[in-house]
This record gives sequence, C-alpha cells and structure tokens, in this order.
Amino acid sequence: MSARRNVTDILCIGCQKGSTSWLHSVLNCHPQTWSFTENEPITSTDKEAHYWDWNHERGADWYRALMTPPDPSLRSMDFTPEYACLPDDAIAECKALSPDARVIYILRDPLARAVSAIRMYILWHLGKDHREPMHLDETLYFMMRDAKLTEHGDYLKNLRAWQRAYPDLLVINYEEFHSERAASVQRIMAQLDLDPQALDRAQQVQLAEVLNTRVWVSEPYPFDRAALMMLHGLTWRYRVQIRAELGLHFAEGDAMLSA
Repeated sequence: MSARRNVTDILCIGCQKGSTSWLHSVLNCHPQTWSFTENEPITSTDKEAHYWDWNHERGADWYRALMTPPDPSLRSMDFTPEYACLPDDAIAECKALSPDARVIYILRDPLARAVSAIRMYILWHLGKDHREPMHLDETLYFMMRDAKLTEHGDYLKNLRAWQRAYPDLLVINYEEFHSERAASVQRIMAQLDLDPQALDRAQQVQLAEVLNTRVWVSEPYPFDRAALMMLHGLTWRYRVQIRAELGLHFAEGDAMLSA
C-alpha cells in the first residue's frame, strides 16, 4: 500500500468562533470524510488535532498516525482555528506534510467574532453564571489578551501567509453560508470534490439534523457601550481590509452596534 500523499486532506484554519465546529459536523456526514478519534487532553475533540500549537513536540509521525484513516480512500479532516495565525515556517511545514490539502478559512464580521471569542473566555474564566457586563477595564483587557484578538482578527495578514503556500485556499463568508445553509453546504462540498449526492438515506437525515442546529453557542454575556465601541475601533481596519481585498461585506457587527 502506497503512503498517503497528504497527512491531512481537508484543513480548516478558522476563524476562531466562525462556525468551524458546525462545518466540521456537516462535512463529517459525508461518506468520503473521516475524523480522528478524540484523545483528551491531547486533542480534546475529534475536530482539532492542535498539532502546531499543542502537540508539535510529538513529531510528524504522531500527527500522521493520528490523521491516517482506516480506509485510504477516506479524506481526513483537521479543523483547528489556532492554525490561522501560524508563522511562515509552520505553514511551510504544513505544506510539506500535506501538499494537496484543501484549506478552508471562514471569515466572520470582525467585531462579532471578537465579542464571541471574549464570551468564550468569559465562560472559561468566570463561569456560566457570570452576569456583570464587560466594562472597559482590566478584566476586559485580560480577556482580549487571552483570546489573542489581534492575531486571530488580522484576517488579511493570515490569509496572505496561507495563500503563499496554498493559492487555492477556500474563503467562506460566515454570514453568506449561514443565510442559505443547504445551498451553501452543497456548494462547499462540490468545491472540496465531495459528491453531494453520495450520502445515503441515514447520512442525509444526519445532515438535515445538523443543518438545523448550532454546535457551539456562546453564552450571551453583556457588554456595555464603551467596551463594545472600543472593540469596534480595534477591529474596524480588519473589516475594511478584507472588504477591499476580497469584496466581502459583513452586517453582523452593524446589527450589534445598532441594538
């Protein structure tokens, strides 16, 4: 049996809080895809291998063993949002290990993504029952640093770095692929060379269930106006840059500001 050309066949690099878990669940319904077995705390889920951030010292052979499906015709998936802001040498290593991987980058309104990310860190640090609004204070600044807002939010920098290695990287607008989920999923599967007609009846039922759910929903922790406006100022240039570069338009953040 010949060695697999790619360690990972479908690689989603984010964005963090951009529905990567939901898209992974969608693609996991397809008979040609495969997800590795959860190995907590090494991987924590069957979605995120965390090779370049948590597990790099384990070596490429560990990553290859983790990502090798039982049937060589299946396509392995690694959806780790922390990969979005990898340095050039790590991306070059990724290219060497998976030269023909299909790379996906989901882009979400920068302000909405930042708020959702901070809410995730509020949950982790302060608990589900926290009710005090986020104010413009040291607690918010701590959450921002912990969530690495600048690294994850600088879409254009991350995109350019990855496109140097993978010029055909697939960029998805979070808002567009959630507005018409079924049609968007059909299109994404086709772009990944996954035949949308290959699902059997049970897989179609499973996919229909996933299309009507959300895999990870942030707790709706409140933000006061000053905190929200500061985040708006911090993320505005990312929105402007990605609109100029790719023509992507977002409305989610505007709705938050007008609420």
